[in-house]
Amino acid sequence: MRPALKPFCVVALVLAAPLTCVLWSAAKQSKEDSRKTLTPAEFRNHMKQLAEAWNSGDARAAADLFAEDALYSSPRRARIHEGRPELFEWFGGAHARPKPMQMVWHHLVFEEEQQIGAGEYTFTYGMRTHGMALTRLRNGKNRKLA
Repeated sequence: MRPALKPFCVVALVLAAPLTCVLWSAAKQSKEDSRKTLTPAEFRNHMKQLAEAWNSGDARAAADLFAEDALYSSPRRARIHEGRPELFEWFGGAHARPKPMQMVWHHLVFEEEQQIGAGEYTFTYGMRTHGMALTRLRNGKNRKLA
């Protein structure tokens, strides 16, 4: 039997200047958390749902794609948003963000055994950025996004 993986998800977004944010967590993982794993097709669908939620301004749908204890950070900001309720607010909360967001994934790859995925994206929120994201999933949800 394979030992339980530490619940973490790492995402690095690279904008105009090379910026990388790496996050980790030592949070305990329950037996239930280790049961749900995604296939590559399910991972692509999961990331598509995240882009659709951001693109439609649906902060609840976006936040629900993250683990309850997820961490989120983005380049150019040192602040780490912790937990699904805080992510909900960061993604726009009940009133949505003042400007529309636009996320487009160009390429997504996924290593099923480790539950690690990566994607090339273009993101627009006031300004357009292009970069790469790396994420590790736990129980079928993003554990961290940076």
